[in-house]
Amino acid sequence: MSSVSSGMVGRSTGDRIILILAISLALLMMAPIAWVVAMSLKDNKELMTDMNSVFHAPYTIINYINILATSSVFRWILNSVIVSGTLTIFTLVLSSLAGYGFARLNFPFRNTLFVIVLLGLAVPEQAVLIARHQLFSWLKFHNTYHGLILPGLAAPFGVFLMTQYFRAIPKELDEAALLDNASRFKIFWKVLLPLTLPAQATLGIFTFLTSWNDYLWPLISGTKKEMYTLTIGIASSQTNFAQSEGLGFLMSQAVFAGAPILILYLFFQKYIVTAVSGAAVR
Repeated sequence: MSSVSSGMVGRSTGDRIILILAISLALLMMAPIAWVVAMSLKDNKELMTDMNSVFHAPYTIINYINILATSSVFRWILNSVIVSGTLTIFTLVLSSLAGYGFARLNFPFRNTLFVIVLLGLAVPEQAVLIARHQLFSWLKFHNTYHGLILPGLAAPFGVFLMTQYFRAIPKELDEAALLDNASRFKIFWKVLLPLTLPAQATLGIFTFLTSWNDYLWPLISGTKKEMYTLTIGIASSQTNFAQSEGLGFLMSQAVFAGAPILILYLFFQKYIVTAVSGAAVR
């Protein structure tokens, strides 16, 4: 009895230590975020005078008002929503279909094609940037929505993720549905696809995040002000001395651009946790 009690006490002490370490690491990781938010709520002139003013009142939302005062900011938000949302939807559709095909269907050169898709993970975007720019210039796709969206549809990570997730689903489900005279598409749509919602939520979050924060390709392809995404538009509104004279305004831009991603994550975090834990178990 005493050994059991000592084991429970030891386990409780160990759990407390792990919890304290986890909280400490979380606070350490949140410190830069808190610093950015605090600076965004300070007047630029006050920050120039004393950086320690970040830690005490008064605070102001003037920097956010200045962002909203930019007449084009809502157009930039709309552009980012259209590009990121459309890219996310089409990536989920194409990756799910490709993942199902690689995981469940037998066709010639299936393994070879899957390896070619995975090789796409090893090719950096910068390596194909010039060729892509020339191709899109020839097609007159620059300064258009499809010019901003199409490059992101090449998503080898999404195909790999969905393929692995479909492979982890027991094939007995397919066989049972085939015995009921269900078509391949009906099996995919009605039986298997609902089981992949955690993986789709994770892929959707990562795709939306990557597209929303993308800077390089929108900078090259969207050269007209009305086609700026939020990241490009905010960068273009910075003054030449923003690093020294407009720190508060600079930090408010970072918070403004990152807020939609945080909200999106809060809505879908349970699916991400489920997908990650499911992948760990497998």
